Amino acid sequence: MSQIFKAAVVQAAPVLFDTPRTIEKVADLTRAAASQDACLVVFPEAFVGGYPKGLDFGARLGMRSPEGREDFRRYYESAIELPSPEAARLGEIARNNGVHLVLGIIERDGGTLYCTAVTYDPAGRLVGKHRKLMPTALERLVWGFGDGSTIGVAETALGRIGSVICWENYMPLLRMAMYAQGVELYCAPTVDDRDTWLPTMRTIALEGRCFVLSACQHFTRGDGPADYSPIQGDDPATVLIRGGSCIIDPLGNVLVEPDFSGEAIKIAEIDRRVIVRGKYDLDVAGHYARPDVFRLSVDTRSKAAVSFPQLRPDALSGKEAGEHEPQEAMDCSV
Repeated sequence: MSQIFKAAVVQAAPVLFDTPRTIEKVADLTRAAASQDACLVVFPEAFVGGYPKGLDFGARLGMRSPEGREDFRRYYESAIELPSPEAARLGEIARNNGVHLVLGIIERDGGTLYCTAVTYDPAGRLVGKHRKLMPTALERLVWGFGDGSTIGVAETALGRIGSVICWENYMPLLRMAMYAQGVELYCAPTVDDRDTWLPTMRTIALEGRCFVLSACQHFTRGDGPADYSPIQGDDPATVLIRGGSCIIDPLGNVLVEPDFSGEAIKIAEIDRRVIVRGKYDLDVAGHYARPDVFRLSVDTRSKAAVSFPQLRPDALSGKEAGEHEPQEAMDCSV
């Protein structure tokens, strides 16, 4: 396992509502990060599929507009499925550049969208998928809720990689579930560009004694199409999401300071030995826990709305199933 390596947070914008072009931008930015010797490349929340900040999807209490339904249709068409050709292309990007790739996507599953973070290893294999548990505010209108089955970490050559998306990072019990799984490279894809985000990330790094890598979009009105109508107006120069990506070490030191000036790829050296140095005096899921006072139970079962259990082989034969006489076939001819 690598003890010292370089990691990158990518601060950029997708091509809103144009998924093929966005994925090729992922390829270009990953290549640029790999050329700077990054072994781990982290992209923002909702990078593939987009985060159309400023749209309300035509919703009022008790009302939805036809225009809002069309906005959702376009958003739905921008999302990708897992698996899919688009997902395979993301794996190919990781493989071609020999990197671990963490990326925020909008995932389409049936008629529902999820805000998801995916992790690919340098062989191009999908080794992690986390669906956002708790969409915030109006996000709940367009995204479904994840369940406990995607709370996890991926064992990789760089260490244990896990993802917690945007305001999920304000869920103390979710953080504890990640710490208990030994997360070492805690990825926080986000679109939160407030000044309060950096102290949040520093708190998590100190609390979990892990490296925190947070990538935020830098997104302007000009990154959307002409018929995109956010509440902020039509000036292409208007900044809708201003960035602020950062990397923090397990002792709370800021390795990459937030940058609000535009698109950027920020690189930091990761020394995994700092993790154990930090655990010396604080391991919140170990020697600093008090299980006699506090305990957390996590339900990791997948929650399907509909299940189709298989019938037992003998379910249609023998006395247990009931020995019915064959019924006469119904004549459906006209």
